[in-house]
Amino acid sequence: MLIGIPSCLGPELLRNLRAMGHGDEIAIVDGNYPSQSHAVQCVGGVIRADGLGAVEILDAILQVFPLDDRVSDPVAIATVDGDGSSMAPVHQEMLAALSARKAGVVATPMAGPAFYQRVRMAHTLVASSEPRLYGNIILRKGVINPE
Repeated sequence: MLIGIPSCLGPELLRNLRAMGHGDEIAIVDGNYPSQSHAVQCVGGVIRADGLGAVEILDAILQVFPLDDRVSDPVAIATVDGDGSSMAPVHQEMLAALSARKAGVVATPMAGPAFYQRVRMAHTLVASSEPRLYGNIILRKGVINPE
């Protein structure tokens, strides 16, 4: 255990968060997501987060992770329909966590095929036990500016 670090962030995940550089992405996916096959190209591989929901992991990561403020889409959410506009109930919780931790950041909705392709290029894929469908989100790492 560490002071100030959410307990659901295990050592393997913390190592990957630290190893990621500016522009690298991390995907948090639900329990139905094909995490093993989509992580073949992921440098950080698959981090298993068994027993944890996607929103819990998202909230914990957002406490320690700088989002990229130099791009228009530092956060992407997989949507329900093919045109990238319909949101699932789990998305409302994800957006609430995002708003609470990173005020003003907007999540870009993405249709399945484009979202899947972006996940395949991520640095790390976190496989949660989220039971709700479409509980998938991608975060792009930013920088911490010197004081």
